[in-house]
Amino acid sequence: MREEINIFFTSLMFYTRIPCPFTIDHNPDYINKATRYFPLIGWIVGGISFVAFWLSSLLFDTSISIVFSLLVGVLTTGAFHEDGLSDMADGFGGGWTKERILVIMKDSRVGAFGVIALILLFLMKYAGLTQLFTLASSKNLFLVALLFIAYHSLSRLCAISICFISEYARDDATSKVKPIAKAHGAVEIMGAFVFGLIPLALLAVYNYYFCIVLLPLLLLTVLSKRYFEKWLGGYTGDCLGAVQQVAECICILSFIALWKFM
Repeated sequence: MREEINIFFTSLMFYTRIPCPFTIDHNPDYINKATRYFPLIGWIVGGISFVAFWLSSLLFDTSISIVFSLLVGVLTTGAFHEDGLSDMADGFGGGWTKERILVIMKDSRVGAFGVIALILLFLMKYAGLTQLFTLASSKNLFLVALLFIAYHSLSRLCAISICFISEYARDDATSKVKPIAKAHGAVEIMGAFVFGLIPLALLAVYNYYFCIVLLPLLLLTVLSKRYFEKWLGGYTGDCLGAVQQVAECICILSFIALWKFM
């Protein structure tokens, strides 16, 4: 039990800026095992974002509340995944060989492709969430909370699934994501899927149509894997961050589209 608690806090420390007990360190073995809790971190980030949305909605309209929820989400994760999307956009946008793409993604500077990707990402999230939660808030607050948690957990499950079916592309052992790239056992895979799918299962109780969101997410996972392997021979941490952010948008847009059939 103590080891599992340490693994959970390692996951929380690695994927968020939430303070953890000072006894927790970056144990490479724990970081690898922490993948089982990655979608669970989505529950936490989604829950915090929902609280920010709900509290701000007591004073402001839906659109402003969405901005506050996005802001709090970014602060909670330290823009960990958004940074990955930006780096990947720069790398694949400006590089034409594996070596060049990896060098560009490693560069801490943000280029034009990265800036454009982030602008479009937040525009899509803002517009999508505003429409989605305008629809959902007419139902009940619990449904809104579930939607927040579901799109965060499902997007993380989508990203971490690539670790289970592909290889790590970098040879640099100093990469902060390198420990995650080790072989994963049944516990990591089962844990990720259980925590990733529970919020969706609760949404399915409300309406089973919500489960259809798994189809575009599966397509994203397969196509991303093929694309990364074609150009890099596998994935990097930036690739996973990019997939997680794109998966969030796909979840939001899918929920809006499915709402028309409910």
